[in-house]
Order: sequence, then structure tokens, then C-alpha cells
Amino acid sequence: MSGGDDRWTKVLPPVLVCALLWGSAFPGIKSVYAIWKEQGIVAGAADCWWFAGVRFTLAGVMLLLVAKQPRKEFRATPKKLLLGFALTQTFGQYLLFYLAIAAASGSLAGLLSSLGSFWWMVLAPLLAGVAWPTRGQWLAILVGGAGVALAAASPGAGAGNPWLGTLLLVGSTGLGTLGLVQFGKLRKTIGARAATGFSLLGGGLGLLVAGAGAFPRAAQLMPPAAMGFTLWLAFVSAAAFSLWNHLSTLHPMPLLAGYRFLIPIAATLESMLFLGERPGWGFAAGGVLILGSLVASQRMTAPVTPKP
Repeated sequence: MSGGDDRWTKVLPPVLVCALLWGSAFPGIKSVYAIWKEQGIVAGAADCWWFAGVRFTLAGVMLLLVAKQPRKEFRATPKKLLLGFALTQTFGQYLLFYLAIAAASGSLAGLLSSLGSFWWMVLAPLLAGVAWPTRGQWLAILVGGAGVALAAASPGAGAGNPWLGTLLLVGSTGLGTLGLVQFGKLRKTIGARAATGFSLLGGGLGLLVAGAGAFPRAAQLMPPAAMGFTLWLAFVSAAAFSLWNHLSTLHPMPLLAGYRFLIPIAATLESMLFLGERPGWGFAAGGVLILGSLVASQRMTAPVTPKP
């Protein structure tokens, strides 16, 4: 690690907080789905999107209430960029994610959240002007892909439809990475709290529209226990996203990407702890390949070479 603000002692603690917060979201969402199942509710896509919309709309309001000058920053920011940020980081990412976590286990979804780091290595050279992956990093990406296939092939009991979940998670993490790229274009005119707040609010409202078919049974979908989980998930989104986006203004994104392996570890462990999931041999072997290749690729990080 380099000195100054990029020392690991400065980067690791807040990233670990983000990882633990995001990790708790996986068992939290699955717990709400379990509540629905106990009530005899056969949840469809509209129900999942409506649930996501409630969560992110609340999270957006939370953040905008504590942002310094959200109206002033909103007026100073190009609306197309802000819309693109909301469409990728919140609306698009979670349109797929909530279906993915309904199809697959929480631990598999948590493990595959690591795909965001691989997406960064592929998309950042095209959109953010950083260096292309080295040969060793391309090899790490291939090994990570093999790990994903292994994890999806034998994820363990209670995995649901792992292949569908994996496909949806690939798309979800890709859109989340695009959101990080979009945020990089907003930094000059808007702070992390306001930008994240508008992204969560706009994306949340979009998800509510996508899940409009669930409105007639809103009260049935939100008993007290489910509402409690939803409020926690809203706090997780507001806190973790704003902290992560703030960190991206302090440290190079390739450096932060190197710590993203903590997120799938936290998500997997918290899912196993709170949901009692017991992954199979394929999940374990695939997890070793995915996380190992992720760590190896970051140790071979190429120098950042921004476009002129």
C-alpha cells in the first residue's frame, strides 16, 4: 500500500463496515421472502420489485435528509448523468438482484457479488480510462469464471434455481459497476450523500412503478416483521452506498476494488449464520477459485493511466 490516505489502515476499516452492512442485506431479503412463504404468498416479480422499491425509496429519503445542500447540488448537476447513475446503480442493478436472490440461496448470491470486481477490470478501461488487465489478470478472470460455474453447478441444499440466479447476478453486478463509473462523472458538482440519495430515491420510485401490480396487497406483503427488515435494509442502503461512494472520492477505484472480496465473504458468512445455509462442495471449491483469483488479480493491478 502507498502512504498517506491510501494506507490500508485508512481504507480497510470503512470498507469492512460496508461489507458487513451489505452482507446483512442478503439474509435480510431472504428473511422477508421466508415471511411471505409462511403466509402462503407466492411471490412474483412484481412483489419483489415493489419490496425493493419501498426499501430504496426510504433509503433515498433518509440520505437526502442528512445531505448538506441536496437542492443546490441537484441544480448544479447534469440531469442526464444523475439519471444514468440512478438507472444503473439502483434501478437496473436491483431489478435483477431481487429476482436473483429469490431464485438462488443467500450464500450463492453473496459469493457472486464478487463479480463486481471482475466487471470493473473489464469495463473500467472502456469507460473510465484505466489500464487494461494484464495477462495475469485476464487469467484470473478466467479462473474466477470457472469458480462461478463450479459454485452454480453444486451450490448445496436449498439453492433453488442456481443457474438462473447466477445469470441474473452477472447482469446485476455489471450494472452496479456501471453505476460506479457514472458516479465518477458526478463528483465535480454533487457530493456522495446527495448523489446516492437521488439515485436511491429515483431508482426506488422506478422499482415501485415496475412492481405496481403488488400495490393491492401491500399490507399483506408488509406485516410488522417484514417492515422491520425493510427499515433495516433501507438503513443498510443509505449507510453503505453513501460510505462507499464517499470512499471512491478519497481513494483510487482500482484500490477499492481490491477490497471488494470482503463483501462476498461477509455476505456468505452472514447468510450461513442467519439462514442456516450449508453450501455444497461446488460452492466451496468455486468460492476458493473466485476469491483467490480476485485477490491475485488485485496484487497484479496495472498502473492507472487515465485518458487525456
